Amino acid sequence: MEVMQAKSAGFCFGVARAVKLAGELAESAAWPRMLGGVIHNRHIVDGLEQRGMKVIDSPEEAQAGDSVLLRAHGVGKDVYRVLRERGAEIVDATCPKVARVQRIVEEAEQEGRQPVMIGDPEHPEVRGTGGWCSNLLVFSGPEDAARWAQSPAAVEVSALTVVAQTTIRRKVWEDSLKILKKECTNLKIFDTICDATHTRQSEAAVLASQVDAMVVVGDPKSANTTHLTEICRRECARVFQIENADELPVAELSGCGRVGLTAGASTPASIIKEVKKTMSEEKIQGEGMENFAELVEQYTNTLNTGDKVTGVVTAITPTEIHVDLGCKQAGYIPVDQLTDDPSVKPEDVVKVGDEVELFVIRVNDVEGYATLSKKRVDAVKVWENIETACENKDVMEGVVTEENKGGVVVSVKGVRVFVPASQSGLPRDAAMTELVKQHVKLRITEVNRARRRVVGSIKAVQQEARAAAAAEVWANIEVGKRYTGTVKSMTSYGVFVDIGGVDGMVHITDLSWSRIKHPNEVVAIGDTLDVYVISFDPEKRKISLGVKDRSTNPWQVFMDTYKVGDVANVRVVKLMTFGAFAEVVPGVDGLIHISQIADHRIEKPGDELSEGQMVDVKITAVDEEKQKISLSIRALLAPTPAPADEVEE
Repeated sequence: MEVMQAKSAGFCFGVARAVKLAGELAESAAWPRMLGGVIHNRHIVDGLEQRGMKVIDSPEEAQAGDSVLLRAHGVGKDVYRVLRERGAEIVDATCPKVARVQRIVEEAEQEGRQPVMIGDPEHPEVRGTGGWCSNLLVFSGPEDAARWAQSPAAVEVSALTVVAQTTIRRKVWEDSLKILKKECTNLKIFDTICDATHTRQSEAAVLASQVDAMVVVGDPKSANTTHLTEICRRECARVFQIENADELPVAELSGCGRVGLTAGASTPASIIKEVKKTMSEEKIQGEGMENFAELVEQYTNTLNTGDKVTGVVTAITPTEIHVDLGCKQAGYIPVDQLTDDPSVKPEDVVKVGDEVELFVIRVNDVEGYATLSKKRVDAVKVWENIETACENKDVMEGVVTEENKGGVVVSVKGVRVFVPASQSGLPRDAAMTELVKQHVKLRITEVNRARRRVVGSIKAVQQEARAAAAAEVWANIEVGKRYTGTVKSMTSYGVFVDIGGVDGMVHITDLSWSRIKHPNEVVAIGDTLDVYVISFDPEKRKISLGVKDRSTNPWQVFMDTYKVGDVANVRVVKLMTFGAFAEVVPGVDGLIHISQIADHRIEKPGDELSEGQMVDVKITAVDEEKQKISLSIRALLAPTPAPADEVEE
């Protein structure tokens, strides 16, 4: 029989960390306690009890001076409060990934959103997460989600924040999301399925499709193990879930040419090893179950310079970040190895409890610590992302850091990207300094990793965005529709306004109700205008726009404000040979005939008036039908006495 073992079988990082903390507590604490089983594996829990660690079922059982271990699945917020009130020391073995789910749920409720979790309502992780908010909706799958979406309760919920149980099957998660996306428009989604879980399940599915029979090892209470079994059964007809080698169905496996072997995240390596030996018909040495100290030692990894490792941030100081690597050596990241940006504070990059990938710079076995670097790992990832973005023509974001010969330099996650002037998106005669310190979107057009040369284009992204916006405008444009646009250029007869990828023309007569000689009297390039569509021609790609508010008729404003005989203060707007036009209200002009400008004979209106001058006039006549107004300055002047000789005549 050929036994094929999955690469990712056995303890995950979170379980290994919890087991390590439990072993250390059992050795060092005077009164070690654990609140429920630290993980879903009775062999581990039994081993801890044999070493003096007592299991308690509720925080109220803890006494002052007890050291209480919180399980990897996590607990509710109230448990921490009760333990502190009772004077117990808390040793938190919550998986960092579970702790992140708890934080998301808590923050969602603080933001006024409804927290939702896709998972098993009875699972300890789900129950513990529910203790971080007042009301956690839990859907076991798409059927639950669909029932809730059609219920009256769903109508009252406007915003959802959705998380996943870290060990849930990905198909259940994705199918549930499809339902929620259809029913809720204000949705925040956090894919919190553990990467290790997804990898384990994917490997198990592939392996199960290649063998005659599949053996899944794990505690029957473990959801991780149960899901593995379900996945394997979809790919293989003969699947056996066992807890240890004693349950191995040797007779049923006889005759199988190839048998696959995998295990849940809570299954110790010693049990996997024992099962594999039995399947391979090798003699099992020893007592079959290693003592607990040896079990913990299996996860005491040896680090080497150049290794890529995963750790959990445990403390942050001004000079370094402390990291738990799950091994004998303590790990720390010098601040200068955290990021390429020296102005960023460590707290802005990582937080206590974060799981981070790191590069081992140096290992000091004598002093027992390892020097780590995050920025080296990030740099490799960034180059990979940039190469992928270039290949897939993805849009990336960065900050323009400097003007360079022939263009500008954009920093994209620490990598310098050169953007030629022709691809900057600025007009040909514009200064490149306008872009410095600006956040921009660009497309990577060329990557030479060996020469560390990257070329990008801002213009390409702008053109695509403008084309997409223009298509949207033309697809939905209609007469009377309103837009908010930006004045792009100006002529003597009007202005061109960008309404989102398309320029429309506002004629000078449609800019203002008032009489103006040039558009610059009321607008400037760069101004924001609220405009409406007067007409459009899709074939010629022309749009006529207006700014004047036609819902407010200036003539009606005049009629509501003045009547014949009233005196008004008006502005002279145009001088003619026969008189002067004056603006009574914006958009309504009246005529002061040359005979009504003064109480004496004048040759031309300019002898007494000038454009822009404010004068008092009397409204002498109103023609409502033709909307014409007659004004008089002379009517307000006292009559001049005639000379004596004229009186005699």
